[in-house]
Amino acid sequence: MDTRVTRKHAAGLGLRRSFISQILAAPPESVSFYEIAPENWITIGGKLGKQLRTLTEQFDFVCHGLSLSLGGSDPLDENFVHDIKRFMQTHQIKFYSEHLSYCSQDGHLYDLMPIPFTEAAAAHVAGRIARVQDILGHKIALENVSYYAAPGQEMSEIDFFNTVVESADCNVLIDINNIYVNSVNHNYDAKAFLKAMPWHRVAYAHIAGHYVEAEDFLVDTHGAEIVDPVWSLLDQAYDLYGIFPTLLERDFNIPPMAELLREVDTINAMQTAWQQRHAQQA
Repeated sequence: MDTRVTRKHAAGLGLRRSFISQILAAPPESVSFYEIAPENWITIGGKLGKQLRTLTEQFDFVCHGLSLSLGGSDPLDENFVHDIKRFMQTHQIKFYSEHLSYCSQDGHLYDLMPIPFTEAAAAHVAGRIARVQDILGHKIALENVSYYAAPGQEMSEIDFFNTVVESADCNVLIDINNIYVNSVNHNYDAKAFLKAMPWHRVAYAHIAGHYVEAEDFLVDTHGAEIVDPVWSLLDQAYDLYGIFPTLLERDFNIPPMAELLREVDTINAMQTAWQQRHAQQA
């Protein structure tokens, strides 16, 4: 996969309009790359559009889609895929990721819905991913998602995910928080899930916070600080497979920049610690 996020030691930050002026005024040295949802920017011009272009000319960016609805039954919106391609070309962004979910049924549902874990659904999604990759001219990365129900389940989550990825021959965006949330909500071993993932396909990772509804029910919100068990799971992933670019997601309850950068600094520190441990062992 041709991507500008080429360094394994790299900590990223999801760019939000609320702090784009701060980034422009004082770009944080600890952030190696930024992520944007193209849907939120394709039609934006004026001051915000110029600010984004200024940043994409200076820093590495990736695109993370929200509304392609890879698992949906509506026809794939190929015009939208071409819009994404043009947007990426304009900003010289070489990497695109999306969710293993769907968000449309005769119109947008404005939420990421779970796909039935079946062989038929896996083949359906893989075919749509392949078509997106044909249009874009490169592989995309597929994100493992949080889910709260598994209607019509015939396969385990990890078997379904791996079947889709292998059939589509795509890359992987691993979401560490989603693994943790799902492991609590669906009572499985998070580290075993990590071990079963196709690590040779991992392009980068997400890490985020969640909301505790109950001891056995977590909600993936991206609206809180990252908790210790999620940090620990990221550290386990590094120990298993080495470090990889890892990006902090924060979508609402956005704190002051200093607090966001503190979590970015934690990612950097964990990657540095891994490098030091392995340098000593060499």
